[in-house]
This record gives sequence, structure tokens and C-alpha cells, in this order.
Amino acid sequence: MFEALTEKLQSTFKKLRGQGKLTERNMREGLREVRLALLEADVNYRVAKEFVEEVERVAIGKKVLDSVTPAQQLVKVVYDELVKVMGDERSEIHVAPPTPTVLMLVGLHGCGKTTTAGKLANYFRSKGHSPIVVAADVYRPAAIDQLKVVADQADVAFFSRNHTVSPIVICKQAVQLAKQDSHDLVIFDTAGRLHIDEQLMTELRNIKQAIQPQEILFVADAMTGQDAVKAAAAFHASLDLTGVILTKMDGDARGGAALSIKSVTGVPIKFIGTGEKTDAFETFHPDRLASRILGMGDMLTLIERAEKTFDEEQVKKLERKVRHATLDLEDFLEQLKQMQEMGPLSQLVEMIPGLSTIARRAPAEVDEGKLKKVESIILSMTPQERRNPDIIDGSRRRRIARGSGTTPQDVNQLLKQFRQTQKLMKQMARGRGPWPMLR
Repeated sequence: MFEALTEKLQSTFKKLRGQGKLTERNMREGLREVRLALLEADVNYRVAKEFVEEVERVAIGKKVLDSVTPAQQLVKVVYDELVKVMGDERSEIHVAPPTPTVLMLVGLHGCGKTTTAGKLANYFRSKGHSPIVVAADVYRPAAIDQLKVVADQADVAFFSRNHTVSPIVICKQAVQLAKQDSHDLVIFDTAGRLHIDEQLMTELRNIKQAIQPQEILFVADAMTGQDAVKAAAAFHASLDLTGVILTKMDGDARGGAALSIKSVTGVPIKFIGTGEKTDAFETFHPDRLASRILGMGDMLTLIERAEKTFDEEQVKKLERKVRHATLDLEDFLEQLKQMQEMGPLSQLVEMIPGLSTIARRAPAEVDEGKLKKVESIILSMTPQERRNPDIIDGSRRRRIARGSGTTPQDVNQLLKQFRQTQKLMKQMARGRGPWPMLR
């Protein structure tokens, strides 16, 4: 989402390299580029203006330490200001049983509330809670059925009534049921509406009065940029929002909503949706997103995804194989499948410091199709061939290529890369490789 902004910022920092000091002249030239980059990313005009003014105030005339360059010092100042603009620190939702914690999702039509309700329920279920999702949208055709499907995917409880029952009655009954069935979290999926529709906004205020939610979360489509920010401000004025959830953060929009919404509304971003799957949902960390925007990666989120995806016993088994240099193509295939479960390759690369820049310059190298090709080649091998690739001769290569829809050259390339990996592992196991601590 922030690709263009990241490139512009890195280009600006590059121009400042080699300068002895951050002067007003070179700083203002650089900050002019930063301001244009923010505006092109659809950041609110006032936010962009104040952002640049604050960076300039902090940075101009600052002495450059012996260990850093002016560009590095500016990166630090910009990073700190990005974190401040997006909310300084993580804002959490606390579930406090035995009384059920009530979350009310509100927003415009088509912003992703129903899917978000399922993701939110799945997130809290994985934390040991017992959520129930409630269909409070009686206006949109198939809204109830859609939420039922999402609830089944998340493996959480579901509550609904037919379209003739008013949303306020449905919400009251749902809270009562949650108490009876010992659910410690109730998530209401309300109908989408425009903030200028006074009748429907009044309905939301009445629901709020009836169920007294601990959290009123505005679900915003990050792809809509400043429209989402304006709508959030209007909903906040009417309902006193407690948080924002940004959806579709994996899209190719400019990302201005993420950088503007906290400054404009004063409401913190609490979660972001990063894909279509139920588990493509993350707690919002301003510092981590600022790091990604500046091309510095986000290793903490990558590690958290890996911990959720990889089985502990499998990790230990893999470690033993690495130590003894006995990794085979069966293991390689298993790791490939688990890595794919962590999310799209392009997202993972963005989280690794240094690789995001390389990926933008050579997008062909971050091609999901290449992983699919490797998977197809290995799946076309027999179990014996996967365990012992040395037996793969010319005729076997041709058979594997036909079975995987590739060429014998593709099979050769995979086998060559695998042998290089085996060689590296043997060096590591003997303490001669780059990681002798594995001895």
C-alpha cells in the first residue's frame, strides 16, 4: 500500500547522504519532497503540513553524530513523527469477564464490517475467549447469511433473528443470550449507512443506549483514503468512537487513511485487515508500520506470524535435520507450504529489512508463481526421489517436468539450488559455515 511513499522518502534521504550537517537549505529541499510524497499518498493536507513543520522544527540545526549521516538522522526524526501521527503506541481492547464485553462495529456500506466481525471473533477466540457474533443488519439482503458463513469459518457462536425484528431488540436479546451461555465477548455487525442519513444514525445511537458497548469501532476501507477519514470524523461526532479498524491494507491504494485518521479524529487505530482469510488480521502497531513505510522492515510481525503458523515439534525436527545436514525435499516442501500459510510472499518480503527495496526494484524475484512452480516440481517426484534427489537422472527429470508442467531445465535448477543448500548445511554442521554456533 505504501510503495510509492516509501520510494519517494528513500529517494529524498538518498539526496542528503554525504552532507556534513542538516542545514535549513538542504533540510527544506528534502522536506518539500517529503510533503509532496505525503500528499500524493492521499494524506490529509493539514496532517501533511503539520508533519513537515514538526520534522523541520526538530531536525534543523541538529548536530550530526559521528556514527550517523544527516540522512540517517532525518530518517530517525521522520520515523518518530510517523509514529506520533499514527498514535504513538498500541491501543488494545480489554475483555473483562464475567460480564460480556460488548463491541459494536459501525461504518459505511461495503467497508468490510461483516468480514471484520469474523476476523475480530477469530482473533479473540485464538486468545482463549468465547466470542459470539450478532447479525444486527436487517436491511442488506443476505447480510445475515454472510455473517453466518463468516462465523462458521472462524468457529465462533452466531446469533440472529429474522428481518422483521428491529435491530435494537436483536441487540438486547443477544446480550442476554451471551450472559446465559457464558460468552465473554459480543460483537455486533450493524448495517452500513451514510453519516448524513439522520434516521439510521439515530438508530445507531439508540442501539448504543440499549447495549452500552465498551467499544464502538469504526470499520474503514483503507482504499477509500480521505473519504474514510471524513466519514470517521462524522461518525465520531455522533457516536463518540473508541477505535478504528482499517480493512484492505493489503491493497494497492496510497495509504493516506492510515496516516491521517488518528490526527484528524483523535480516535486510535486498533486493528488492520491484511487479506481475505479469517486470520489475515493484526493488532495495529504504529512503530511497526512506520518502519515498513521507511523500508526498514517489520521483523516482530514476521516472527509473530511464524509462531502462529509453525508447529513447535516440526521446528525442533527441522532444527535437528539442519544440525545433521539431513534435510531432504520432503522437508523443503513442508516448509514451503507453511511459509505460504503466513501470507503472500510480497507481504513477507516487506517485513524483512533490506529486502523490500530489492523487491520493488526486481518484482519478478518476488513472484508467487515461482513458489508454485517449485511446489509442482517436488509434488511430481516420487517419495523416494524427494528423500534421495541423487537418483534423479535424465529420464526421471523429463518425467517430473511433464508431470509438473515445467521443463527439465527448471527441474535441474531446483536440484542445483537444493544441493547448494545441502552443502551450506554441511558446512554449518561442521562449524565452517556462516553460523558456527550450530555446532
